[in-house]
Amino acid sequence: MVLEFLMFKFGMRAFIGGLIVAVTCASLGVFIVLRRLSLISDGLGHVAFGGIALGFWTGIYPLYTAVASVIAGSFGIHILERLRVASDAAIAVLFSAGLAIGVVLISMAQSAPADLLSYLFGTILGITDTDVYLAAGLGILVLAILVLLWKEWIGITLDPDFARVAGMPVTALEILFTVLVGLTVVVATRLVGVLLVSSLMVIPAIAALQLRLPFKKTILAALAFAVVSVIVGLQLSFSYNIASGGAIVLVTIGLFILTALAARFWPRFKKELPVEGWTHQCSEPGFSGLVPEESGKGQN
Repeated sequence: MVLEFLMFKFGMRAFIGGLIVAVTCASLGVFIVLRRLSLISDGLGHVAFGGIALGFWTGIYPLYTAVASVIAGSFGIHILERLRVASDAAIAVLFSAGLAIGVVLISMAQSAPADLLSYLFGTILGITDTDVYLAAGLGILVLAILVLLWKEWIGITLDPDFARVAGMPVTALEILFTVLVGLTVVVATRLVGVLLVSSLMVIPAIAALQLRLPFKKTILAALAFAVVSVIVGLQLSFSYNIASGGAIVLVTIGLFILTALAARFWPRFKKELPVEGWTHQCSEPGFSGLVPEESGKGQN
């Protein structure tokens, strides 16, 4: 029977939580990939691991401490960049620091908590009502900010120099974007685990980009791929008693392979992405009005 896991309460919780995480991750994924920040979710995932370990050590609910740690990590990345540390190096430093802090705190607890593995590898079929409520709250917050600042995200993603000329607070937006990625990492941690969280964020977006669709349709395609991956992965996990996080990520990789082959052999998808200078021709509502007069003349 298809989707028989919905007959059980734990299956319904996993389905709802999975859809929330899929939509949240895929919505940010396209921006992450186009900004060449695919590793930032992996780095913040390891920072979240340090926060989770802190939660176990202090007795505080681990996802609460994970939220605090990724917010601190987001600011840490930008502080290092202000100290002229390259972006990838700053992510690597926070990546290592989060993992090291987690290992040290777990060693101080003498024995690793049994629930720790669920945060490392994900156990969506074992999430609680509290996890669903927390995922829903953080997901709504992330999506609301994404929608409210839609044209600003497009500006700093496709042409940050032009966005700065247009008067956008690029640095503040970049910090806010990193915080949103960190919160999304925490939301997804219970689904696929810290070690695979970046996969759910970037692979559906990479698969969608292979189709060479307009920007909004690319995001919708990424959403569709993420939702399908969660549903199929849950069914595979329930039917064959395999790890849900790994099953979901393997489905996303399968979709990526299909779209990559379509882009290679199907003429409709062979056209180039209109990324370079796209902001100057952007048809997004409200964005064209931000084109400075001189910049606009320079493009003609």
